[in-house]
Amino acid sequence: MTARHSARCVEEAEEAVKELRAVLEKAGITLPTLRLDPASLAREAPCPLVELGRCSVETVQRLTAVLR
Repeated sequence: MTARHSARCVEEAEEAVKELRAVLEKAGITLPTLRLDPASLAREAPCPLVELGRCSVETVQRLTAVLR
């Protein structure tokens, strides 16, 4: 993988997190630890994973309702 490809993967992942955060916010849902997984970025050729994070049962219930 080239450095340019890796940088593009990270940029795409950051944009995906930004978009998800915005959509969830419109639905009144906040995932406090929504972010890129730092360990997945530490590789020589990063392949970003997204951490949806820990949230309360209430948040899970609201997210489930929105997805239905």
